[in-house]
Amino acid sequence: MSIETALLKEWASAVEAFLAGDTILALRKGGIREENRDFELTSESFYFFPTYEHQKEHLLKEPFRRYASETRASWSPDLPNVTIRAWAEAAEDILIHDEEQLRALSPYHIWTDDYASERLHWKRTKPLHCLLLRVHRLEEPLIVSNDPAFAGCKSWLRLPLPADLAKRPVLSDEVFAAKAEQIRAALR
Repeated sequence: MSIETALLKEWASAVEAFLAGDTILALRKGGIREENRDFELTSESFYFFPTYEHQKEHLLKEPFRRYASETRASWSPDLPNVTIRAWAEAAEDILIHDEEQLRALSPYHIWTDDYASERLHWKRTKPLHCLLLRVHRLEEPLIVSNDPAFAGCKSWLRLPLPADLAKRPVLSDEVFAAKAEQIRAALR
């Protein structure tokens, strides 16, 4: 049985970092093709739809740059299918309004400080969304047909996907809780 399901478009390199347990943070501002031009957490649970359009190695901190080159090596814009490997629950949506808050988060995300700052200052009146994510690996990857309509600067897709796919958390409950608390403490 299939149900209409939310998919968050995210750099393929970031999806790999989530699956490796390297980070539990996504920083979102919204794409220029968003309906209201701002990011909204429209679903508290979603699959990751890996994207390649904007990811660049130099926008990632040094230890994570390999994810960009590794994912790009197997990608082509005309691939007929997209492989979905991860599902997440948003444990919290923290709104970041200033550089001080953003600097406090630097040790916990994969992007360079310059790129994170650029994201914060784009659409200056809007906050940067810092999503604390409980990421799960799908036991069997899900293959979906690629469609040109999936391209472009928008955060969300909705597709009919099988219900109740088997998945397991990337981090144990204890490790996730400790990482989430470190992030919350950094912002206090």
